[in-house]
Amino acid sequence: MISITRRFLLAVTLACSSVLMASASYADKIKVAAIYTLPVEQQWISRIHKALNTAASRGDIEYVYSENIANTDYERVMREYAEQGMQLIVGEVFGLERAARKVAKDYPDTAFLMGSSFTPVAPNFSVFDNWIHEPSYLSGMVAGAATKSNLIGMVGGYAIPEVNRLMHAFMDGAREVNPDVKFLVNFIDSWYDPPKAKESAFAMMDAGADVMYAERFGVSDAAVERGVKAIGNVIDTSGDYPGTIMASAIWHMEATIDKAVSRVANGSFEAADYGQYSFMAYGGGSLIMDESLMSSETAAAVKAREAEILDGLFRVNVNDVRPTSDN
Repeated sequence: MISITRRFLLAVTLACSSVLMASASYADKIKVAAIYTLPVEQQWISRIHKALNTAASRGDIEYVYSENIANTDYERVMREYAEQGMQLIVGEVFGLERAARKVAKDYPDTAFLMGSSFTPVAPNFSVFDNWIHEPSYLSGMVAGAATKSNLIGMVGGYAIPEVNRLMHAFMDGAREVNPDVKFLVNFIDSWYDPPKAKESAFAMMDAGADVMYAERFGVSDAAVERGVKAIGNVIDTSGDYPGTIMASAIWHMEATIDKAVSRVANGSFEAADYGQYSFMAYGGGSLIMDESLMSSETAAAVKAREAEILDGLFRVNVNDVRPTSDN
């Protein structure tokens, strides 16, 4: 039987091979611009930035970006990059869908790839998202097996579909191994407010939560201070919180970016939903576990479920509805 590590590496290798074959035929570097509403260090944005830097380091693209762009300025920056002749513009338009789509309509020869809650629009407005519900489910299994109080705290940014589905997948995974587990759920209504997230986490721990789901920065800091375990999201922060982060659902944006760049390069870019390229089968999502922080039985159960996901034998449910605390 192929090991879980080998399965994941095989998926990544296949994805990378197709990209390398495509990049070998690029006549010129593709001009790519990215527009971010927060600093590139922010966890979600950092994954897009990393993938674009990887493509630039291979010589596939010329990459420029703008960070900390307010929603009120976003349309202006999109137009400026389009006027400069950028062939592909990447960003996230969750708070300005109408304005962004209007820009794309005005520049039909420019390819747009935007993080969005809605659908693509022909001919040139494509969408993506971090569909890491699969590794989120697996991380929930780790948490469900770890809690002794049967109460898990969950701190999120905004209750939008992109966050909701990850939380629900996590909760489903926890319930698989622990049907008695309950959840405390809170949204801080901010993408980056570590002090507020930390305060929310403390309140949950005071209520009895002994494992925390850290969808936002600040939660893991609270977990360290109280000596409880935490589950990471999007990026691997285990090195910053050794002995605290049991597992993390990781997003890899490379497969999404590389597919879009290759299509721009060969002239086949069109409006499409790139969400599938965040699935584990494409190497777009993965789980990292610190097996020293869990039983061998838990690690084995998670790996077995991961194998079923990769083999197409287990499908993680997608639920975009706002999650709530258990009574």
